[in-house]
Amino acid sequence: MPLFDFRCPACEVTFELLVRSSTVPACPHCGSQTLDRQVARIAPAATTPGLLRNARKVAMKEGHFSNYKPSERPKV
Repeated sequence: MPLFDFRCPACEVTFELLVRSSTVPACPHCGSQTLDRQVARIAPAATTPGLLRNARKVAMKEGHFSNYKPSERPKV
């Protein structure tokens, strides 16, 4: 299911929803089904040192190594 940004012309609210192609989305604030689909912002890749360092710190606390390359994972 894709994530879309919508704008409600009735209440002037912008929001994002995870919707199926067969679903008619409704505004979570006023319930209107007359929505304008917006161009969604693209999330940056987590390649900056700060983002990568924070993700790895969280992974270590949680006990998994999903944010590490296979060559960087400890041999268990």
